[in-house]
Amino acid sequence: MFELLEIAKTNKQDFYRELFRQAAAMLDGETDYIAQSANLCSLIWHSLPNVNWTGFYFYKDQDNELVLGPFQGKPACVRITPGKGVCGTAFTARKSLRVDDVYSFQGHIFCDPDSRSEIVIPLLYKSHCIGVLDIDSPITNRFNEKDQQGLEAIVDLFIKNIVYP
Repeated sequence: MFELLEIAKTNKQDFYRELFRQAAAMLDGETDYIAQSANLCSLIWHSLPNVNWTGFYFYKDQDNELVLGPFQGKPACVRITPGKGVCGTAFTARKSLRVDDVYSFQGHIFCDPDSRSEIVIPLLYKSHCIGVLDIDSPITNRFNEKDQQGLEAIVDLFIKNIVYP
């Protein structure tokens, strides 16, 4: 059974190294993407300081929309059109986006008015973008390059451990 351990938050590089280690232990041996995204979301939510929402959106081809998946935080927008908002833009561009102040992002979708900054990591699976990991913070300028690199490594680990339909 996986045990969530508190991670020291003194150095981001060490923090993400330990978060990655815990994610690897948690993801090992299970391939269901819903179960894995739910647990990974919880791990990030309980470990990453100064966040108010952490969750996944998965692309539904038949609807041409990103649909809310497992998350932690306040109720959220259920459907996002590719190319709209930070999540839809990261999905379409197939690259991570860090937004220091969501009020300055043209077309930002306000699911939670308390959110001030955001990072979105696309989920690239077998040459397809299947969704995004979205993390919000009530603090402007919350996410930096080290956060992006650490979260991209964890998303890559997630992708390598799942089977997606």
